Amino acid sequence: MAESFALRVRRNFPRPEAALVERLRAAPTGWIVDANGRRGALDHRIRPITRAVRFCGVALTVESRARDNLAPYAAIGFARPGDVLVIATGAYEEASVVGDILAGMAKNRGVAALVTDGMVRDVAGLDAVGIPVFARGLSPNSPYKDGPGTIGLPLALGGIAVSAGDVVIGDQDGVVVVAREALPAVAAALDEIGKKEAAMDELVRQGASAPPWLERTLAEKGVRYLD
Repeated sequence: MAESFALRVRRNFPRPEAALVERLRAAPTGWIVDANGRRGALDHRIRPITRAVRFCGVALTVESRARDNLAPYAAIGFARPGDVLVIATGAYEEASVVGDILAGMAKNRGVAALVTDGMVRDVAGLDAVGIPVFARGLSPNSPYKDGPGTIGLPLALGGIAVSAGDVVIGDQDGVVVVAREALPAVAAALDEIGKKEAAMDELVRQGASAPPWLERTLAEKGVRYLD
């Protein structure tokens, strides 16, 4: 007879260098996407629910059965300070997977933020907890606590593959995931991205109405006028 488990847990997984994570902490998500090959943002429907929005941390992945949050509660005990709980529900919309009690206990453990493709509830309480919570939406319907679920295993959320140990960054524009293996290259590219953005901002302040590359690009690619 096959054994049955409520949870499957990978407790030990490779983690990124803390110094590289810090390089991303102050960067806007748009810059990080640019440095990450113009990709990595979660589905736009996963958006901030709380007043607190800015975060950067290491993903602790959690996959939960729809309308169940046993795995998210259990995952708190495996989190390290600064981790981000990334909770996949299969984009389930009929009940919440996170409320203010779970978020408060996660904060007590040192969790930096919670991100889910499911629903959450207790907005006032979540704001009082004070850590960012990003979700697909709100539902006061409550979950069960039965499982099954996984902790620390790869999952898909918001159209992006996420592994435990990846870096997750959020701000008012959304959430971006950087694979642990890509982190050195992304961190190294951020300085150049910042210089480019600063140069473009200066052009705007000086009154420019078109970027310097536009005329050249149109000449190379061609334009057909219809009047």
